[in-house]
Amino acid sequence: MSPKMTVEEMRVSDLDEVLAIERLCFPTPWSRFAFQTELTENHYALYIVGKIDGQIVAYAGTWIILDEAHITNVAVHPGWQGKGLGSQILLALLARAKERGANRATLEVRRHNTTAQQLYRKHGFYFQGVRPGYYTDNGEDALIMWKDSLDDIASLTTLGQTH
Repeated sequence: MSPKMTVEEMRVSDLDEVLAIERLCFPTPWSRFAFQTELTENHYALYIVGKIDGQIVAYAGTWIILDEAHITNVAVHPGWQGKGLGSQILLALLARAKERGANRATLEVRRHNTTAQQLYRKHGFYFQGVRPGYYTDNGEDALIMWKDSLDDIASLTTLGQTH
């Protein structure tokens, strides 16, 4: 059974904890400036954090442009991986995107990140293409994945999430 995680919108005050997870999860982590700009200047951006006992253990972000959610980040602290929190944070993000008018979602994922690909496929994403050399750290390809409809995503009240 998955631990109970509360979800809320990311704040600038969350960035120390978010950046710690970012550095543990990604070979080319985003900077504080990048996250801060997303939170304070990007009107298309929506970022959330997942907390257990007040500690941030996961986060996710998306840009909502017209009726599409373009997922930018999904991360779970390595100490909490494998407990269903990736599904929880992804579904919470999609529910919020749906509330803001998104009808479908897309993302890029590293060709070799099979764990993330399995998570996305589990929730209805499918492969649609490749962006060759997309990742600048090692030239790895990105697989483009789409979810054509968010109709199967439960509302926030059904998910029992906090705002």
